[in-house]
Amino acid sequence: MPERMNIDEPLWDQSTFVGRFKHFLWVTDPRTCLVNEDDLDNAKSLVNQYRKGQEPPGTTLEQIIYAKKLYESAFHPDSGEKQNVFGRMSFQVPGGMAITGAMLQWYRTPFAVVFWQWVNQSFNALVNYTNRNAKSPTTTNQLVVAYLSATSSAMITALGCKYYWTKRASPFVQRYVPFAAVAAANCVNIPMMRQNEILHGIDCTDESGKIVGQSKLAAVKGITQVIISRITMCAPGMLILPIIMERAEKYRFMQRITYLHGPIQVMAVGCFLTFMVPTACALFPQRCSIKTSTLEWLEPEQFEKIKANCEGKVPERVYFNKGL
Repeated sequence: MPERMNIDEPLWDQSTFVGRFKHFLWVTDPRTCLVNEDDLDNAKSLVNQYRKGQEPPGTTLEQIIYAKKLYESAFHPDSGEKQNVFGRMSFQVPGGMAITGAMLQWYRTPFAVVFWQWVNQSFNALVNYTNRNAKSPTTTNQLVVAYLSATSSAMITALGCKYYWTKRASPFVQRYVPFAAVAAANCVNIPMMRQNEILHGIDCTDESGKIVGQSKLAAVKGITQVIISRITMCAPGMLILPIIMERAEKYRFMQRITYLHGPIQVMAVGCFLTFMVPTACALFPQRCSIKTSTLEWLEPEQFEKIKANCEGKVPERVYFNKGL
């Protein structure tokens, strides 16, 4: 690592999956959620000082790297504002394991299905809003509509699957009701919470980071990738754990500790999410790109604006933050 690092660039090569995985394993460390507010503010201050070459004398590279970790885990990359701790990607493991474990354990009654889907989608709505592209503001009315649409879609899907599978499927298959509802809701929740990006487009930059225009198509591409990532994030725990529990519950010792089935599933989901959160985030580059030739074909008006802003020298690709 060079003596003076680029504070705004990841420590690992983001053009490879392994590099992105290492980056997100580092930046989504759940322990950063326990850092107090003053330390987070100090980390941001140190990052800004280092960016200007004005860090305090004697500051070590290790201190800079740790400050960078805290800054990237707690502050939005677009706005630089401190994120709600429950909406940070670093809170995905503790928050996701508690809610997902509860959904997998308590799915047998309609009330339990509705309640835990409501809790999960409320959590997801907060995460989606916190990790949106911050340069596309969303009104309060849009947030309310998005929240109600996402939660209702999750509950309707869950109840529909519960009603249909109760009559036609085995108890084992019924364990997959939560995953079906979560997958369906993600397809509604994320686009609705980030609808302004689809309606008005998101900022696109050239290779050097200069904003050259906006694109709705870029927003659709970024949001689609986020949906795939979110479903991938929860899939292993919600698909594999039911198989494990179905077999485990046949043993006598498991039948004697039914009161521990919930905590066991919570901890098991936590083990899955510890690796799946960085894996899912690493599926696609954070700094996503799109060919300008595609924009010329599908968004000719935006292409002409980009062409004008680039003074006729249109780059082969433009870049944008896809969100998380």
